[in-house]
Amino acid sequence: MATLNKQVLSNSHSNEKLYQIALTLLPNVGNVLAKNLIAYCGSAENVFKTSKSKLEKIPGIGKGTAEGISSADVMKAAKEELKFIGKYNIEPIFFTDKNYPFRLKECSDSPVLLYYKGNTDLNAEKIVGVVGTRRITDYGKEMTKKLIADLAAQNILIVSGLAYGVDTAAHNAALEHNLQTVGVLGHGLNTIYPKQNKSTATKMIAQGGLLSEYKSTDEMHPSNFPNRNRIVAGMCDAVVVVESAIEGGAVITANTAFSYNRDVFAFPGKANDRYSAGCNFLIKTFKAKMIEGADDLLREMNWVNKEQNTKGKKQQKQLLLTLADEEQKIYNLLNEKTELAIDELADATQMNVSSLAATLLEMEMNNILVSLPGKRFKLI
Repeated sequence: MATLNKQVLSNSHSNEKLYQIALTLLPNVGNVLAKNLIAYCGSAENVFKTSKSKLEKIPGIGKGTAEGISSADVMKAAKEELKFIGKYNIEPIFFTDKNYPFRLKECSDSPVLLYYKGNTDLNAEKIVGVVGTRRITDYGKEMTKKLIADLAAQNILIVSGLAYGVDTAAHNAALEHNLQTVGVLGHGLNTIYPKQNKSTATKMIAQGGLLSEYKSTDEMHPSNFPNRNRIVAGMCDAVVVVESAIEGGAVITANTAFSYNRDVFAFPGKANDRYSAGCNFLIKTFKAKMIEGADDLLREMNWVNKEQNTKGKKQQKQLLLTLADEEQKIYNLLNEKTELAIDELADATQMNVSSLAATLLEMEMNNILVSLPGKRFKLI
């Protein structure tokens, strides 16, 4: 009887996964609408079993989309995909599943379904995205390798896009230093792009994994990369840009991370270096904090030891006697509320974001406050 019940549960699980895959194949139903359908219908299977008249009443659906859902013939393709992922031990992760990356789930445009092949926790305690140009320089290689080598003791999950350049350097450095690393792909898991990274990808499956929102029949296309980048940005606590031209995809990833209220960091470069222009721009526009190494990142993320966090506490008390007016306002607010986000501080102090960011940085350098993930601040 126990074996029979286990088989029934397995069949039920497989059936629901089939409908979840089918949901992503519906015409004119993107991630936002798919989540809306689940919210009203309760499950992917129920979406397909709900009458057209009821579907029409769901906000954002309308008559045309409801007609498309009712008449869509997607089950055959869904069965083929389910067969493919079963054969290659690929795990489909629906956005309602417990193992769906919770950081990514917070983003309104997050994928409704992910395909994952690997063995790591996508909800690890500390996750850092490392991105940059495909045309990595010797400086970029050095900074990437040193950053990850110095992060090795922190047990941080390293995420990138498995592209040429900085991405590959980040993945390989993580593998070398026994850190888990996940590559987010802009195509289905039936192939690896670029092909030269196949051996790296194979190692990553045993020490992290490969992740994609694309099904096996979806080929690599340049238009997929911005979608890939948003997953990298969304599933991380922080994103580090090592090198990037001003128009580089890494800058897009950084801007996306900034819009998701993630912490963004960048290595500075010479003013006339093309592949540092993007990093310098992000720092100059206060979308990224400048770092020179892992210590800066760990301190900014408040991932340092408690003993290190308390250094300078006595110095802080002395500095409070000579705080500037704007600093005093910020100190009083944080003293009252424990911690606040930068937009909350901007509203309360009536300071523009640029001036506020500069003041917060000055106070942090003077060991008065510390920045937390999500651009939040608290007193030391």
